[in-house]
Amino acid sequence: MYPELFRIGDFPINAYGVWLALGLLFGLFAAGRLARLDGLPKSRIYDLGLWTILGGLLGSKILMLLTEENVEIFSLDFLRSGGVYFGGLIGGGITLAFLIRYYGLPFWKVGDAFAPGVALGQFFGRQGCFSAGCDWGKETLLPWGVQFSDAGHDVTGVPVYGPDGSDLFLHPTQLYESFAMFAVFGFLVYLHGKKKFDGQILIAYGIIYSIVRFFIEFLRDDPRGDLFGLTTATGLSTSQLISVVIGALSVFVLIKKTNSNNSGVS
Repeated sequence: MYPELFRIGDFPINAYGVWLALGLLFGLFAAGRLARLDGLPKSRIYDLGLWTILGGLLGSKILMLLTEENVEIFSLDFLRSGGVYFGGLIGGGITLAFLIRYYGLPFWKVGDAFAPGVALGQFFGRQGCFSAGCDWGKETLLPWGVQFSDAGHDVTGVPVYGPDGSDLFLHPTQLYESFAMFAVFGFLVYLHGKKKFDGQILIAYGIIYSIVRFFIEFLRDDPRGDLFGLTTATGLSTSQLISVVIGALSVFVLIKKTNSNNSGVS
């Protein structure tokens, strides 16, 4: 709940940027370690990771433009914002898939190495969201409800007071997702050591995160955007709709690969 940590002259060092940088670094480190266990070149994984990060940042901005109104592209706020996570996931995934083909690496093994690192990066990234006050939740009377700071309101617009001026306590949806993804990271690392076929970790991430995000969305209360009017038509948020698609696709691929593995087909 401290969006700005300190200043170097007139330049602000924002908590969100620091948390995001930590997430990228630790996530990439985790991917490198797991890649080595699968016999993949560690240096090549770092190379892939850096390009994937750039592709993810571009994708997050593009989906932000598609779902939100009145976005000023040529502004400092647009550059600072993290964009829409699923856009980053899709953009990064497309970049990774292209580079894997370009370098001639095994797709599923690389995906298994990256998936836990992505989950770890989300743990750090959502801590940054909490610090900045973005992606806030609905009002709650639960004892862990959070009142954000006036500084957070100034940066992200997170509501601090109710209509009558009383203190407003919100679901810390950022922390819900952050801690959930830390648990997912631990589970995926454990599963990586016991996987029965290549791709199992990446598919597991797709299924689990889709479920986590789908249900957390019910508690979110920040502006959710509307992708091509689908939110209005279905009553589901853009992220919930993408969760359904990714989750269903992941289950389909899991069934297909499990059957292939049981029949001895690689």
